[in-house]
Amino acid sequence: MSKVKHNILTEEEIRPASLMQHQNKQYMADLDRILRHKKDFVYIPCPACGSKSSVRMFKKYGVFYVSCSACQTVYVNPRPTLKMLRLYYSSSENYRYWNKHIFSASENSRRNKIFVPRVKLLAKACKRYNIDAGALMEVGAGFGTFCEEVKKRRLFERVIAIEPTPSLAESCRHKGLEVIEKQFEQVKFKKNTIDVVASFEVIEHLFCPRDFLVKCNSLLKPKGLIIVTCPNFKGFDIATLQSFSNSIDIEHLNYFNPDSFSCLFSKCGFETLEVLTPGKLDAELVRKKVIDGEFSLSGQPFLKQVLVDDWERLGSLFQKFLADNLLSSHMWAVARKQ
Repeated sequence: MSKVKHNILTEEEIRPASLMQHQNKQYMADLDRILRHKKDFVYIPCPACGSKSSVRMFKKYGVFYVSCSACQTVYVNPRPTLKMLRLYYSSSENYRYWNKHIFSASENSRRNKIFVPRVKLLAKACKRYNIDAGALMEVGAGFGTFCEEVKKRRLFERVIAIEPTPSLAESCRHKGLEVIEKQFEQVKFKKNTIDVVASFEVIEHLFCPRDFLVKCNSLLKPKGLIIVTCPNFKGFDIATLQSFSNSIDIEHLNYFNPDSFSCLFSKCGFETLEVLTPGKLDAELVRKKVIDGEFSLSGQPFLKQVLVDDWERLGSLFQKFLADNLLSSHMWAVARKQ
């Protein structure tokens, strides 16, 4: 039992409470800056299937979240323009704070419990689908830990980190990585030269996910792989908490689900090979909201039993059930260029 608990990822390990209060102040300052331009936000069709039919779900931080009537993708509409988003990320106080304080303080846990498992999944996928070990490109490399681990294991001859946020790009360079400090749509790179594109927790931030995937497709060699992670709106913690979820914020514009993600891949020239939900935090995140008095399980005795009354016995088992049945709010997808 002790071995199992040792491998469990907790929210405190990756988002230390002592640091998150100040982080929230930075985030709210960024939020205020972008909401000043709210009158210039623009309407879009569904970012997954293109349908123009949607129903409004809720409002948070002054923006509306709608659900596509066709594929149930949830997305911010209207939303900031591409120009606004570029300015937001290039001048973000929130991301500077994450880079300087949170990522550095939590790197060991992130490395061992998030990035090393991701690298292992990457290696298995490359072996399973006979991928050459030429070049890997990570779009949105952040603190650089994933690329560093890939490089350390010599899985690819070349590892390229795309990171537009200046402070994070500098952290990648300090790790000895090859860095392109530009927005992905501004990156000029030879087509059909990359074996694998990886992008973790990026696509939910993008103004137009389809443009992003089409560009990824153009860079990949024939039958090259793309590996993407993002929130799953139909996963337990987001589906349960909805607007109370910390995953619902102004930066996350797109919330796909396993079916709508596959639909989007298909429209962008990819064949979906795998969709997994290997998340480890759903149950803990909902439990924490309940314990802190931010969310009520009134009228839900089953969830109260699992998340509160019998947490020590049932918590990890319930999380495993969610992960094994595409019910975690963290989604991992692998697709191949057609």
